[in-house]
Order: sequence, then C-alpha cells, then structure tokens
Amino acid sequence: MRKWISFPKQVGVASKQAHADFPEQAIYEREVGRSGFFGPATHFHHRHAPTGWSEWEGDLRPRNFDFNKLDNVATESPWQVPMLLHNAQCKFRIWHCNKNMDFLVRNSDGDELLFIHEGRGELFCDYGHITLEKGDYFAIPRATSWRIEPLEPMQIVMIEATNSAYQLPEKGLVGNHAIFDPACLDTPDINDAFKAQYSEDSWQVQVKRHGKVSVITYPFNPLDAIGWHGDLAPVRINWRDIRPLMSHRYHLPPSAHTTFVADGFVVCTFVPRPIESDPGALKVPFYHNNDDYDEVLFYHEGDFFSRDNIDKGMVTFHPAGFTHGPHPKAFQAGLEFRKKFTDEVAVMLDTRNALEMGEACAGVENPDYVYSWKAKDDNKA
Repeated sequence: MRKWISFPKQVGVASKQAHADFPEQAIYEREVGRSGFFGPATHFHHRHAPTGWSEWEGDLRPRNFDFNKLDNVATESPWQVPMLLHNAQCKFRIWHCNKNMDFLVRNSDGDELLFIHEGRGELFCDYGHITLEKGDYFAIPRATSWRIEPLEPMQIVMIEATNSAYQLPEKGLVGNHAIFDPACLDTPDINDAFKAQYSEDSWQVQVKRHGKVSVITYPFNPLDAIGWHGDLAPVRINWRDIRPLMSHRYHLPPSAHTTFVADGFVVCTFVPRPIESDPGALKVPFYHNNDDYDEVLFYHEGDFFSRDNIDKGMVTFHPAGFTHGPHPKAFQAGLEFRKKFTDEVAVMLDTRNALEMGEACAGVENPDYVYSWKAKDDNKA
C-alpha cells in the first residue's frame, strides 16, 4: 500500500483556480506535477517566464527534428525503417511507402499504430480489407499479418506498443461517447477487394520478433479468411472524427486529448477547437515541468499556434527534466486574445520511461531550437 504525500497549502500570492485569474504581480504560471497530469501538483506564479533561459549546456535539452529532411528513399518493408525515438515500451518511426507490398508483415513484438500523414492506400490483413486515408489512425493487434497497396505515395507514422496492447482511455464523467463514439471505429471487411486477392501462389510473411525478422513461406496467400467473429480486430479512426473536450473557462491539460493508451505511454491527438474565451482563463498551453514523462509532438498539418517556425512533418522532443511551454509570440497572442481558434492537427506521444534518439535524428535536428524561447524582455511580454 502507498499513498502520495498530500497536504494542499497556499503560500504567498496565488490564484485559487489553476490556469485562471492570475495575481496582478505575475502573468506566468508553472505547473509542477507527478504522474503526468493525474498526480499531486503545485502551481507557481512567476515574475518571469519559466522558459526564459539565456544559456544551455549538456545533452538534456528541448529538441526539434525536421523529418522532412530525412533520406526519403522508400523502403519495401516497414521493418527496414530506421528507428527515430525508442525505449523498451515504445518505438517511433516514419515509413515512406511508395509501392505495393508483394509480401506480408507481422509484428510479434507488440501492437502497431499507423497514422497516415500523407497519401492513401489499400490495406489487406487477416481480418479483411480497408482503405486508409490521410489523417487515419489504424491500430493493428500484435501478430496480425498485413500489407499495403498505396494508391499514392504514403508517409506513415508508426508507433509500436512493444510487448503491450493499444486500448482506449477511460472517459470517466463525460461518458463512453465523448471525444469519439466507439461506433466511429471502423474494422476491415471481407469484401470483394479482399476476395480478389485470394491466391494459390507462393507468399512470404516477414515476422518481427525481438527486433529480428524471420521469413515464413506459404504455397498460398495466407490472407484467405472467409469470415470472422469476435471482439479483437484492427480499428480505424480519423482525426476528423475526434470531438475534443473543451472548456471556455479552463485550459484543459493534454491528457484530456488522449486517443490511445498502452503500457508506459499514451498517444494524444490535438485537433482544431475554439480557444478559451473567459477573460480570466489561460488561453495557451501552460508552462509545466517534464518531471515523469518524455513528450514527443508530431505536427501533421495546420498552424501550430504554440510553436514558432514549426511546419508539418516536424517533431519536437521535450525529455523529462525541465520546464517547457508556449513560445513568446504564442504567449503574447494568448494574453491579447488575438487568436480565437486553433487549426492545428498534431499527434503527441507521452512516454513514462526515457526515450533514446536513433542515429537518423542527428542529421535533421535544429540545434538552435533550445533558444527559440528567448524574448527581448520577458518581463514585458
């Protein structure tokens, strides 16, 4: 048995409500919390921006990668794609898929989550056929055999839940139909397109286990199911089906936008929404400490309000160990309520254990990103 040490107190000048009605002496709030946004927390009010550093030394730092600059030579198999960010529970890769797969792949290390960043294609798997469009998530259960036939060149974000499974978040007070109704989840179908690929020709399955690939050869196409029943299957949801939780009086934490959960990490989706309108409410992401989680944001499309000089296809990586939050221009725009609506779409990966960077990251990192929070005078922001 264990319990957090908890004794809520107020010291000095502070607001009663987090993320709202700040004291006149300070316009900067910083949240220090444990277990992401689910554990005990304290909110500090500061005279200066908590990200207003002037120098930074060492390996721990905010990082920005332009994965558009990767060597974009497409690979035949997703198992050939270099690792970008990874730990024992999670693998993050970006796959350029330009040609039909004439073989199958199977991940026996864990569930696979595909996010279609660009393009569209036909996916065939043990469960049938489904067409994947730009903006789709497709969660594939562990040990499912599958292949893709692109209808146009595809860029696919792949997030592996190593030795784990993807599940939906608990929705608590808002009920099971909030954020997206489970009825929005699509599954593959045993349709004419699937039946047309039945074959007595030789087919191979590339099976990944412990990070190594073995090849199983069949004298027929093993995608030959004539039907199935049960409650285990791949599922698709498009970001356009997500209806985000909102509050006009309170800036909700990123955890309110959780789409999938797995052991040791969550995947969240930020989609367009109105900005908080209450005069006293914070209107930008609040400054907060990365104390227990590493945070990765993949920028899919739109105007990324809280970040300067970020384009689609880029990734920011904020490892645990320092305070981060909006860039100065976004903070100022929030104070003046110049922007009434966000039109960004981004995929966030929050991991409980530290992520390591793959070799491919070094050549596409912006080393000046750590200083992108500098303002001329943060006390006048």
